[in-house]
Amino acid sequence: QVQLVESGGGLVQAGGSLRLSCAASGRTFSIYAMGWFRQAPGKEREFVARISWSGGNTNYADSVKGRFTISSDNAKNTLFLQMNSLKPEDTAVYYCAAGRSKWGADIRSYEYWGQGTQVTVSS
Repeated sequence: QVQLVESGGGLVQAGGSLRLSCAASGRTFSIYAMGWFRQAPGKEREFVARISWSGGNTNYADSVKGRFTISSDNAKNTLFLQMNSLKPEDTAVYYCAAGRSKWGADIRSYEYWGQGTQVTVSS
């Protein structure tokens, strides 16, 4: 099992920045890829960004490309999401996820999930 704990969410004005963190523990050696997803009220959970745990390959949703940066500190088993130029439509609960074997942008590619952290962007 892998346990994931997110932190860093909060309230920010449009145009501002936030940095989310996700601390992984447990069988972290089994992680193949990690990702960030988000879910706004009344909407389905959607892909934001992903990173391969060993090679550092990254991929982003079009809606955040150029504004968000996913990174990791493998020595500390920590995943990050730097969010710049935030917009009100970025308001959502942000979830960290870890997968054992797939390089996917869909929910089914990830077996482990954190509890989520709220990000609210005011206009």
